[in-house]
Amino acid sequence: MSSSGVVTAARVTHDSGCVDDLAAASPESQSAGVEELLSVSGIEEAYVLSTCNRVECYVVAPDSSVGHVALEAFFHSTDDDALVVTDHDESLRHLLRVAAGLESVVLGEDQIIGQVRTAYEDARSVGGIGNMLEAAVTKAIHVGERARTETEINEGVVSLGSAATRLARAEVGVEGATALVVGAGEMGRLAARSLADADVDQLLIANRTVSHAEHLATDLEVDAEPVPLEALSTVASRAEVVVTATGSENPVLGPDHLTTDGGSDESTAEDTEQVVVDLGQPRDVSPDANSLSSVAVYDLDDLETITEETREQRADAAREVEAMIDFEFELLCDQYKRSRADEVIAAMYGSAERMKQRELQTAFARLEGESFSDEQREVVESMADALVNQLLAPPTKSLREAAAEDDWSTINTALQLFDPDLDESTYGSGDEGGRPEPQLQLPDGD
Repeated sequence: MSSSGVVTAARVTHDSGCVDDLAAASPESQSAGVEELLSVSGIEEAYVLSTCNRVECYVVAPDSSVGHVALEAFFHSTDDDALVVTDHDESLRHLLRVAAGLESVVLGEDQIIGQVRTAYEDARSVGGIGNMLEAAVTKAIHVGERARTETEINEGVVSLGSAATRLARAEVGVEGATALVVGAGEMGRLAARSLADADVDQLLIANRTVSHAEHLATDLEVDAEPVPLEALSTVASRAEVVVTATGSENPVLGPDHLTTDGGSDESTAEDTEQVVVDLGQPRDVSPDANSLSSVAVYDLDDLETITEETREQRADAAREVEAMIDFEFELLCDQYKRSRADEVIAAMYGSAERMKQRELQTAFARLEGESFSDEQREVVESMADALVNQLLAPPTKSLREAAAEDDWSTINTALQLFDPDLDESTYGSGDEGGRPEPQLQLPDGD
């Protein structure tokens, strides 16, 4: 696959929209999102990253306008104010920042790099990853790994699960409490481990598939009890702390499940008996639960304030990671340039090879009947190879230098010289003065 396209991206995140905006933008699955984007004419590659905090889509097309059309259709139900669209350079840099944890609610959190990897595998499984995105996503994963091993960006609170525990500790206390985690997926596991580490007395784990809850319960060094999701009506009121993290499309927890005090419209810190942290996207907790005076309900938007302290503590590490991203971004740009130059050079050598073979066949046909030994034939062929290599060595060097300097006019001219039968629709039909305009262009700023 050619690497001459450009990357365009669009996203809805915790920074640009609210929980409801994220829910509206979320695809059925990451792979389904990739397939939808690939079905658009002109889209060559696609990558979708969908988590509780972000829905991001990256596409590769011959021109950024094609990418914009595809992404606008994908996010058609999203509020324009919540949608952020970026072109090539900004898209690539943002992807590196995401994997490094700089764009997370919890600065430097570890969960995102696994999510980037999973999205990569999902995109590959449906044919969404080609040369451009292969280089971009693997570079992002590399940067994410470097950030976490070479800096202290993930010291302290490292997930939304641990942020939820910190919030609960501030509101009602956690040590010695009974806690309930609804959902045994990745986010639920992180929350359960964080609560266990905070010395809760008992941990209830509710999940639609009870075996998953049982597996998580046996993994924790705390008195943990797996329960079916249907048991929420009886177990939720027992917990002082509730953390929800399911993939349900509808709320799984309502006011009838929670602690009640006879019904008061206002709540105060002194009244609070139960803290509920909703990490679901869409929401796991019905908005009606906020009407209970003894219950304090928090969602993803509320965790921004809880994680600000962590952000301040990691400011120095974040600056180190920023510098790392600058360096790796330049390496990625250089990688694209080398790849594109190599495509052009390969076309040049391919053209020369065809000419060489044609001339050798003509020469040997004229010498038919002469007493040519196999060794002599090899000498002639070796001489032809040497001539081709020596003749093409200087232009090869010049073409690589031209790619490094974004001089695609020179590269296109070389293509026309070495292969006059090139399809003009691929490389440009020329401007008014007759000089071809290169279509093998690098995106702006590379």
